[in-house]
Amino acid sequence: MARIAHAGILHETNTFAPIKADWDDFVRAESFPGLTRGADMLEVFPPINIGTGGFIREAMALGHTLAPIAWCAAVPSAHVTEAAFENFSSLLLDGLAEQAPFDAVYLDLHGAMVTEHLEDGEGELIRRTREAVGPDMPVVVSLDLHSNTTDLMLAECDGLVAYRTYPHLDMADTGRRSARYLDRLLREGRRPAKARRALPFLMPLTGQCTMVEPTKGVYAALAEIERDAGVDLVSFTPGFPPADIHDCGPVVVAYGEDQAAADAAADALYDYIMAREAAFMVDMLDPHAAIGKAMASNAHKPFVLADVQDNCGAGATSDTTGLLRALIERNADKAVVGVLVDPETAAAAHAAGQGAEIDARIGGKLFTDGDPPYEGRFTVTGLSDGRFLCTGPFYGGNNANLGPTALLTSGGVSVIVSTNRMQAADKEMFRHIGCEPSEQKILGLKSSVHFRGDFTDIAQEILVVEAPGAFIDRPEKLPYRNLRPGVRLCPKGPAFAGPG
Repeated sequence: MARIAHAGILHETNTFAPIKADWDDFVRAESFPGLTRGADMLEVFPPINIGTGGFIREAMALGHTLAPIAWCAAVPSAHVTEAAFENFSSLLLDGLAEQAPFDAVYLDLHGAMVTEHLEDGEGELIRRTREAVGPDMPVVVSLDLHSNTTDLMLAECDGLVAYRTYPHLDMADTGRRSARYLDRLLREGRRPAKARRALPFLMPLTGQCTMVEPTKGVYAALAEIERDAGVDLVSFTPGFPPADIHDCGPVVVAYGEDQAAADAAADALYDYIMAREAAFMVDMLDPHAAIGKAMASNAHKPFVLADVQDNCGAGATSDTTGLLRALIERNADKAVVGVLVDPETAAAAHAAGQGAEIDARIGGKLFTDGDPPYEGRFTVTGLSDGRFLCTGPFYGGNNANLGPTALLTSGGVSVIVSTNRMQAADKEMFRHIGCEPSEQKILGLKSSVHFRGDFTDIAQEILVVEAPGAFIDRPEKLPYRNLRPGVRLCPKGPAFAGPG
């Protein structure tokens, strides 16, 4: 059996966001573990829904020996600093040299990392890895579903294995599929033929959810195509739209025993998606309209209002107050918003103590474009250190760290205020501070789609809200400069003609 070197770095870059990711952001543990090196990876990741964890379990079950190097992640944001990228690159390349000899390499990457000096961070990491190990060693890479998958990424490795669910419930399973695919390459001793097809339009994130059509059908078609004889692997990455780079957008990749098989598989899925282009647009509601619909209902289950444009999982700041403000203005009852990042307010609440009343100036400190802080008097109805075990299918098994956190209440409206950022995709984010989400009438969640994995079962209805935030879910509204000319800015929308 083989000895396999493996490493990983995850970052989803919103080039329009206000905050960059430096090295400390990768070292620190927030929604995922912080920097983990060497043998510690074999202990930390197997219990977690993450690509590396699934790969470790499956590769070992297949009898392979592992040579772990390093893994880290940072909450999505603007560009990764050059220093942070080069720090990880040095860890990776030094680790490859130290772990030699080995027979193959697995990398757990995102696919939408943009750095201060590189449009295609993952492509460059894969290229450097290939340069280090030579042209013949198998190199397999797992990718996030939102990867902006480039020609360089395809050219420099032997397999790009992408998630197939959004919410990403199959991260660990993708690692397992990567291990099985790499095992096959090692056993058969061949290099696959490969094909890449870039689709000519951008998909909003809310249109990429695999729990509903049309994307649900895309992945069913993908699985059927992949079962055809002569096809080793098919991946579809719908892309991450708020990335102002040449190769932003949806991509199909396929691997086969020969070029004809790879081309046929890629073309079949490309044609299936193109026939459904218009269906990838999703309606969004003004906050007041969404709140009015929820308040008028006599339902016994919560209405979930998805504050999609302030989702830190897409690079936003998670500190805008548009939805919170609208709830208070409408005198909503049994409503809670989570999780809003404001270390200053969280610290003030802890200093005052549970049951105290404080005058708070909440949010609006990181994102300031037309969304000021909300100023008002709140009662401190809950306090926590922000540490809890996630139990939902997306973050499941991860030990989260929100930092000092407070539950603040004004009338019938509450808001969870945290120190660290984390997408609102797990019920324990509410429960750990004494707020049971199933007992609310309105749940305002700062998340685009991942919340559906853990909140759909308690939701009367899910409403997508268009409130202020640093993640614009309408690509046609973004001021792109670097996209390839001709790509449509949304399904059936206008084509990008260049900057200005």
